Amino acid sequence: MNKLKEIVMKYVFLFTAIISIVAVVLICVFLFANGVPAMKEIGFANFLGGTKWKPGNGLYGIFPMILGSIYVTGGALIIGVPIGILMSIFMARFCPDRLHKVLKPIVDLLAGIPSIVYGFFGLVVMVPFVREHFKGNGQSILTAALLLGIMILPTIISVSESSIRAVEESYYEGALALGATHERSVFTVVVPAAKSGVFAAVVLGVGRALGETMAVMMVVGNQARVPDSIFKGVRTLTTNIVLEMGYATDLHREALIATGVVLFVFILIINISFSILKRRGKE
Repeated sequence: MNKLKEIVMKYVFLFTAIISIVAVVLICVFLFANGVPAMKEIGFANFLGGTKWKPGNGLYGIFPMILGSIYVTGGALIIGVPIGILMSIFMARFCPDRLHKVLKPIVDLLAGIPSIVYGFFGLVVMVPFVREHFKGNGQSILTAALLLGIMILPTIISVSESSIRAVEESYYEGALALGATHERSVFTVVVPAAKSGVFAAVVLGVGRALGETMAVMMVVGNQARVPDSIFKGVRTLTTNIVLEMGYATDLHREALIATGVVLFVFILIINISFSILKRRGKE
């Protein structure tokens, strides 16, 4: 009976793995089958390098949206990654147990808050704050980066903390035995040993920031133009798709799907880059 259960579970796991692979393949086929022909019709250079997005006039340049996505995501990483990693180090190696029992549920709660709630918070609190203390009307790259920086914190903190806790205690004890202080042992031995997990946390944070739509749409301004300041509004790739897919037809609809292809390629490049860095780190 036990052997039969093992055989059954083996094929159950195989079946679920196949479903995951098939789902990814189907998504790729749909995106590229509908998006690449639109790129060819518009022209790859005009589509990727064009600075005008005016579907009514036959202009489908997504370069402003590409820059907008890069600026917003980069700003979110500048804000969220240092805070998230330092917070994970504190929770894993410095935090008292009583305080950890309070902080851990708070971090988990941040991860469970819907994007639309973050968007309302950004619209009601952060936009007026930026408008009063900085330039512009508040709906800008800076506001979106601040909001996304908060949104990626739970992902970075949770994954990084798990990686740091997974490091063998002998690493830490060996550093102490050689005369290192607690802080030096953590930052020079334990954290470097967990760098693959920390990298994974950052990659997941990038994916969350790059793919976020609703919250960003409410605070970023949604202006399809090349940004010249972090206090100006922009439009990201995701918000461009959401704003116009509801009424888009023919080439316009295909151009939006092609925008999804570009976003998919960005995520793919990020994951491949992470894999290369991880492999070099092991070597």
